[in-house]
Amino acid sequence: MTAVPIRRARLLLVVAALLLTMVSIPVAPASASALSPAVAAGGNASSRKAEVVATTQVADRQVDLSVRSPALGGRTVNVRLLTPDGWDPGDQSRHWPTLWLLHGCCGDYTSWTGQTDVARTESLRDVLVVMPEAGWNGWYSDWWNYGQGSDPAWETFHTKELRLLLEHGWGASSNRVVAGLSMGGQGALLYAARHPGMFKAAAAYSGSVHPLLNDESVNRIMGFFAGQGNDPLRVWGDPVAQRDVWAAHDPFHLAKRLKSIPVYLSCGDGTTGPLDPPGGTSALEADFNRQNHALADELERTGARQVTTHFYGPGTHGWAYWQRELHSSLPMLLHALRAGR
Repeated sequence: MTAVPIRRARLLLVVAALLLTMVSIPVAPASASALSPAVAAGGNASSRKAEVVATTQVADRQVDLSVRSPALGGRTVNVRLLTPDGWDPGDQSRHWPTLWLLHGCCGDYTSWTGQTDVARTESLRDVLVVMPEAGWNGWYSDWWNYGQGSDPAWETFHTKELRLLLEHGWGASSNRVVAGLSMGGQGALLYAARHPGMFKAAAAYSGSVHPLLNDESVNRIMGFFAGQGNDPLRVWGDPVAQRDVWAAHDPFHLAKRLKSIPVYLSCGDGTTGPLDPPGGTSALEADFNRQNHALADELERTGARQVTTHFYGPGTHGWAYWQRELHSSLPMLLHALRAGR
């Protein structure tokens, strides 16, 4: 790929354009009743261990955990659990197969329950569904921060801190699958590739799965990185000078690590589809469509034999498609969980 340094003025133009294409994710305030705070990892605020400092019942079978995380500089963030029938976190003898659902950019841990019918999906009543906060713009990464690392370290929070909390105090088993949309689609594939054995299958819906595809893709994701006034170089550095960091977070370049598990890829082409209002288009979806085709070809080249693709043509970057694709991919994801028991 040929890339050029990204100037701040250019980034501002990209950000302005992106704001027109971003998906708005309204979050309705929940009427929540507080449960007794539970500390699942032991220690106190100075112990350098993640801990659950409060729990809140937000709806039937929906519990929010407030987690204080050293990987996030000691900040407290939320994780929503959709609990299975018979779930009892006090019963340490029973652990449940787990589906992680990752949200996209500009969303949060409430996005999946707020925007889809996941809480009413009967096939998930015997599965613990984990929907973690990943930051408005976190990109499921431990940020480079000019080589200094440290806060935010979303990957460490999810794959180490939260994983252990859920297994040791909240009924999660080590039998896991993962799915996500857009930024979360990238996250699902990244976590499956970068942490072999952690997830038995992965699904990405309209995912940013090859950000190094070309200059357009690089510029677009850099525009996202610059959201909310952030310095875009903090995330993965410069796409030329820190290309190794970028490649380490690009599922296309990690394809060999994905070939041993079932993978589901879906995307529209950005033109008006059956679930869109008349005239709706999405340059973002068109870009991600090209990225998904490139990844599918690379997975085939590496010898992957468990790849399912649904490149459905007309369709934009929206929740109606992601809900449909979740249902389409659930048989594959749940089969992987059953096989892992």
